[in-house]
Amino acid sequence: MAPQFIFTMQDVRKVHPPNKEVLKGLWLSFYPGAKIGVLGSNGAGKSTLLRIMAGVDKEYLGEARPADGIRIGYLAQEPQLEAGKTVLEHVEMAVHDVRSLVQRFEEIGAKLGESPPDMEALLEEYAALQDKIEAANGWEIDRVVERAMDALRLPPPDADVTKLSGGERRRVALCRLLLEKPDILLLDEPTNHLDAESVAWLERFLHDYPGTVVAVTHDRYFLDNVAGWILELDRGAGIPYEGNYTGWLEQKKKRLELEQKQESARKRTLERELEWVRMAPRARQAKSKARLAAYESLLAEDRSKKVEENEIHIPAGNRLGNVVVEAEHLRKGYGDRVLVDDLTFSLPRGGIVGVIGPNGAGKTTLFRMIMGQEKPDGGALRIGETVELAYVDQSRDALNPNNNVWQEISGGEDRLLVGKREVNSRAYVSSFNFAGSDQQKKVRDLSGGERNRLHLAKLLRRGGNVLLLDEPTNDLDVDTLRSLEEALLNFAGCAVVISHDRWFLDRIATHILAFEGDSKVVWFEGNYADYEADLKRRLGADAAEPRKIRYRKLTAG
Repeated sequence: MAPQFIFTMQDVRKVHPPNKEVLKGLWLSFYPGAKIGVLGSNGAGKSTLLRIMAGVDKEYLGEARPADGIRIGYLAQEPQLEAGKTVLEHVEMAVHDVRSLVQRFEEIGAKLGESPPDMEALLEEYAALQDKIEAANGWEIDRVVERAMDALRLPPPDADVTKLSGGERRRVALCRLLLEKPDILLLDEPTNHLDAESVAWLERFLHDYPGTVVAVTHDRYFLDNVAGWILELDRGAGIPYEGNYTGWLEQKKKRLELEQKQESARKRTLERELEWVRMAPRARQAKSKARLAAYESLLAEDRSKKVEENEIHIPAGNRLGNVVVEAEHLRKGYGDRVLVDDLTFSLPRGGIVGVIGPNGAGKTTLFRMIMGQEKPDGGALRIGETVELAYVDQSRDALNPNNNVWQEISGGEDRLLVGKREVNSRAYVSSFNFAGSDQQKKVRDLSGGERNRLHLAKLLRRGGNVLLLDEPTNDLDVDTLRSLEEALLNFAGCAVVISHDRWFLDRIATHILAFEGDSKVVWFEGNYADYEADLKRRLGADAAEPRKIRYRKLTAG
């Protein structure tokens, strides 16, 4: 008989040094088969919760235990892989038991052909093995492994895991974990380093997964389409809500009103996201087109805008001319591969371009060409004379671990030059959701999402009229994501954003630049949902399946 609850937590408390109580007496029970999305601001204890459930963190008060016999699988933000093994060897560890069943089945089949004396016992074992193999889908195991490796864009099967990037290691660890099929999956930001197609595949996989899934994620479509419960961590409390992200948004707004503690800026961003959620697709498309027409008014508004706490403001640069970024028959190769072939587009004033595609397809190479760090191999790339580029990369390594948050952003100054305007430094730091005592946190003690916020705050200070943002949404909590979306929508300039976050791209993008593989890059007017619908029209059912990235070979002449 299945247990009523697959995991229980009783009065769980966790204190981070020196004396910050992150979890304040959690009483939670998890249903078998439940799909739970965990939300909360960066530093609220989401990763800590998963580590406690996984049995990795044992330094806490209270009780946290699974039901008897329950197997738990855990994906950490920075998973460790066993040195000395290849990618395929790591993945195969997940299906070792199934492979052993098939091997034993084949061994017995060979013996039965020789009329052995223990025929009856072998026939009994043969039948039992067949049942186990069919229950584990063992006859299809080669196809299942290959499909999972392709869908998650794993590196070559013979690659040494010690030579992989952080994102590649995460994808290998996630693939192995999914194939192991534990009773409880604990996933810490599973969509990070996955492109949009892979995220959609993972979404379908977890939606149909028979076990319990507890996922810390900022991917709001993922939370909408997979989660049947939202667990919000807020000021040390765990607040469960039965429903998906859209339902949670509705009740969150009501709860803030009842508590009468909502900051006006935060309430406004919640209301605007809800307004967008309720819009029909055609109305969303009209709003995207309206942004392109409103460039001049956005520029005028920016001149008088005051920096408010909890509301990110991106300073505008000088007025853009008619030419922003234009490509004509652009061609770029790397080694013996063609990354971009015959790409033509013109970025309009006020345009926000979402750049999508698998890792290694050429997205960052395109940014380097726009920055002038690399030259095209063919065609033309023209940057307008009035363009002032501001580039926010993925690197967080330049942060000083000994500074506190306020010092790192402000340099210790009470007044800051943000773009061309002087503002109060603490108000600017607060606009990136570092309020009160959070500004005194040491950089070395920050979570991944807090480091990303800090990185954004430092680099967006500089101003510019064309932003190049490389994966700005990684590890951000949904409140900061919402604020960043509002900031980009109100930004008096252009933005080119590499992102896999489909909700983010749907809200902000006026155009999509899609690296589709086979050296093909598609320029599309509309947001991600519009592009996805167009892709389905072009490719039919194949559009839903992630495909292994391929390139054309460079030819001489």
